[in-house]
Amino acid sequence: MAELLISWLKILTRTAGLGCLAAATLVTAGCAGTRGGPIPYEVQGFRAPDAPEAATVEEDYRIATLDTLRVNVFQVADLSGEFQVDLAGNIAMPLVGNVPAVGLTMAQLQQSITQQLGQRYLNNPDVTVGLSGSSQRVISVDGAVKRPGPIPVQVDMTLMQAVAAAGGTDEYSNPRRVAIFRQIDGRRMAAAFDLTRIRRGQAEDPEVYRGDIIVVDGSRIRQLQRDILNSIPVLTLFRPF
Repeated sequence: MAELLISWLKILTRTAGLGCLAAATLVTAGCAGTRGGPIPYEVQGFRAPDAPEAATVEEDYRIATLDTLRVNVFQVADLSGEFQVDLAGNIAMPLVGNVPAVGLTMAQLQQSITQQLGQRYLNNPDVTVGLSGSSQRVISVDGAVKRPGPIPVQVDMTLMQAVAAAGGTDEYSNPRRVAIFRQIDGRRMAAAFDLTRIRRGQAEDPEVYRGDIIVVDGSRIRQLQRDILNSIPVLTLFRPF
């Protein structure tokens, strides 16, 4: 799930620490072992996320960041396959490039891909889009952990347990900068946590919920993760997107 993470923060009105994460954001590049950045710590009101909406995949399901989609272009195998929605809310398809997906239904994305292929590459393309895996049923842990990717949600799971389920932090991590991205009151929110203080019992170990995206800062995180955290505006106590 290395292709995980960028308009989750921006487009993710629907659906998720990096001198290491991202220079002046939760993440400020280059200073390992320090806190800082625009994502706030000790956030008040960073509560449980919105309850998931009941929806049928066939009609009402809205695509979320980190969902895995199956795109089939009839008789064009090179354009068909499974694509994961990145944090920018896009899927990256051959020829077409980045296609916005977050917040769309399967039918809307299918129409969008059909139009783009028809305008430039194919005559009357026959495109179908389906859901292979939903990120709304898992927690995603990325950044400087040993096994980044989705993990099954357990009842009463905490941040420390989620990081442990991802193999724990790696040797390049900065555990003093860990971000959780979550949807609250219909908006994407982010809060920063100091895993070092949590491990020492000096700070509360927050509960995590399905659909959360957790990013652990580190000196070898991907540029996409840095860009996400660098793009976060300095707003109020916690950051809506």
